[in-house]
Amino acid sequence: MLKRFFAYYKPHKKLFVIDTICAFLVSACNLVYPMIAKNIINVYVPDKKLQLLIVWCVVLFFIYAVKAILTYVVQYWGHLLGVRIQGDMRRAMFAHLQKLPFTYFDNNKTGVIMSRMINDLFNISELAHHGPEDLFMSFISIVGAFIMLSTIDLYLTLIVFIFIPILIVFAVRNRKRMNESFMQMRKEEASVNADIETTVSGVRVTKAYTSAEYVQGRFDRANKGYQTARGRAYKAMGIFGAGMGFISDFLYLAVLLAGGLFFYYGMIDTGEFAAYILFIGMLLNPIRTIVTLYEEIQSGATGFRRFCEVMDETPELDSADAEPIGEVRGDIEFKDVSFAYAGKEEVLENVSFIAEHGKTTALVGGSGGGKSTICHLILHFYELNGGEITLDGININKITRESLREKIGIVAQDVFIFDGTIKENIAFGKAGATDEEIMEAARRARIHEYVKSLPDGYETWVGERGVQLSGGQRQRISIARAFLKNPPILILDEATSALDNLTESQIQLSLNELSAGRTVIAVAHRLSTIRTADKIIVLEHGRVVETGTHEELLEKRGRYAEMLGEKING
Repeated sequence: MLKRFFAYYKPHKKLFVIDTICAFLVSACNLVYPMIAKNIINVYVPDKKLQLLIVWCVVLFFIYAVKAILTYVVQYWGHLLGVRIQGDMRRAMFAHLQKLPFTYFDNNKTGVIMSRMINDLFNISELAHHGPEDLFMSFISIVGAFIMLSTIDLYLTLIVFIFIPILIVFAVRNRKRMNESFMQMRKEEASVNADIETTVSGVRVTKAYTSAEYVQGRFDRANKGYQTARGRAYKAMGIFGAGMGFISDFLYLAVLLAGGLFFYYGMIDTGEFAAYILFIGMLLNPIRTIVTLYEEIQSGATGFRRFCEVMDETPELDSADAEPIGEVRGDIEFKDVSFAYAGKEEVLENVSFIAEHGKTTALVGGSGGGKSTICHLILHFYELNGGEITLDGININKITRESLREKIGIVAQDVFIFDGTIKENIAFGKAGATDEEIMEAARRARIHEYVKSLPDGYETWVGERGVQLSGGQRQRISIARAFLKNPPILILDEATSALDNLTESQIQLSLNELSAGRTVIAVAHRLSTIRTADKIIVLEHGRVVETGTHEELLEKRGRYAEMLGEKING
């Protein structure tokens, strides 16, 4: 774990070395004062050597000036080192999240992921800066104090350092308890963040259903769990801090007693006793620093473990024989496909059908029938339990995911609009698209005139999840993305089911133009939208129960006819 942690220092080793050297020099500066004080008390004042007194005070002044500059470097550059390491980790984590399979996001809340990326990485940043630096400075101070104390009286020094192993043993024995407490605290903190993220995102639903009391109760439970976990963590930290403080104070008491006895019996003089007391203060300061640092180490170490948990998640991996695919016709075939989400019942069972190039294949059926799952499987978001899916006769397992998804455009019911401009949102359809290409896609999606009427045009900020736009406008942006991408395969996942009839009819014109000449998989909620489909596949409980055109299925008087009758009568 330590090797893995320190690997993130490698790109910034120059900064780390500068910070460490400055920290060493600051510690060295601190060791000078007690020795000069000893000489002033023993020699310069008693012997009335005013010139030497002034000279060494000037020397001390310059040492303190240098120390101030070095402290600035440690404080500024040291924190900069932590920030850069944090930035590298966040960048690596964000990139890794993009590669993780859908199952990871199915099983982990957005707020929890955000907590790991923001809170945990901040704690790691603080540890990255303060951890090595404070430990190094403390080590230098303790070793330096030991050496300097030994020059005064070795036996007296040994009496003092008998207490150091006691401190170490106490710290090690309390480490496990603190580690477990802080780990649980981080989990509860992530749960609170997840609850806040969900509640804020769904605030309109909360207000519409006057559910403020319910969401408040849910939040209170999560918040209570966090308070309890944090309380346990602070209890463990309190025991640790109190124990370390007591041992440190007892050490100071022992110093006064032993040093006083040595001075009383003439084994050390006045200046040595004063220097001895000053060095003990220097010895206790790094010990107190270590005590304070221990919470930081626990928080940072816990955060790094949680960071590693994400980074150790297996990314989406293409098969060893998978290759990028070039131009495609767009024929898709399901051959006895079976699929179940992890730990759940089978969603699809022996599903077989062909979606041909240039034709529209519609998927209809009740909720939970597997329609959206089929769309996800075409995009290779999940692995099959059985059967195979082919594109132009090639098993999609033998096609790299990236090249497969490049061939597929999707317009869904729940359009995701990013917090940015209209231009940026359309540009998601094609990396590096020109302004002309973006505007042409908008024209074909029939939203260009609306955008041009806005004060800021394509630079209009749409707000989080596109709250500044209507449902129809969000849908048109989604269609513009697909026009810009210009894929040979198009998935329409209930693309108009959330729209009013007028808006639906207008957007249907855009969808008809978008669908021309492509392989289209259309998931339909409103059966009226797929009457003209070349093929309609009826799904019930994950199985294909009927296949045919609208007219053919009506003649069969089967499940499709029943569904159509239910819609009309309803």
